[in-house]
Amino acid sequence: MNNYVIECQNVSKTYEGVVPVHAVKNVNLQIENDEFTAIIGPSGSGKTTLLNMIGGLDRPTSGSIKVNGHELAGLSDNQLIDFRLKHIGFVFQSYNLIPVLTAKENTEFIMLLQKIDKSQRDARVEQLLTEVGLADKMDSRPSQLSGGQQQRVAVARALASKPDFVLADEPTANLDSHSTAKLLDIMARLNKEEGITFVFSTHDQRVIERARRVITLVDGEIASDERK
Repeated sequence: MNNYVIECQNVSKTYEGVVPVHAVKNVNLQIENDEFTAIIGPSGSGKTTLLNMIGGLDRPTSGSIKVNGHELAGLSDNQLIDFRLKHIGFVFQSYNLIPVLTAKENTEFIMLLQKIDKSQRDARVEQLLTEVGLADKMDSRPSQLSGGQQQRVAVARALASKPDFVLADEPTANLDSHSTAKLLDIMARLNKEEGITFVFSTHDQRVIERARRVITLVDGEIASDERK
């Protein structure tokens, strides 16, 4: 029995057009539980495309992607939405917080969709926002928070449903050095203490330095895969 939370086998993605774009080419990749992994490479190398396919936001043209043994290709669009809701946490570069909701409401949003009762939601939100250092900002809306604070709310939201793993697409791109360091400290601690698997797509050297595994994509293919 393997310990893989993510398995990609011969995964490719081609965008058809006047000139077909081969964004990802025959990627074979396994991510184990508890990993803290960065996928790096120049713009256009296929990082975000690969992350989106692993997260079920996009479908591969060919190949197989399994999450905890579940083959994503066998799921309908509605089943895929439900699967993402229950198994995968997302942190986006642009935060993607809902502007009219408070930090508390943004964090609990996924749990509302999961129909988790209010007492459990309240306890989980308080725990998470405390862990990311925002216990005093629960009633603040995104416009009242700094970029770093908004991204920490996004991390709390990603963790609220207790996902199998978290995918973070350029999560530090809009943050200053202080906010980046604080965010990475939080994620590294959650990875170590709670065993949460993190997979980053990033250009940021600060993230790369903290990762324990660095996978380099070039022209849609894995050029190197190094563990520290």
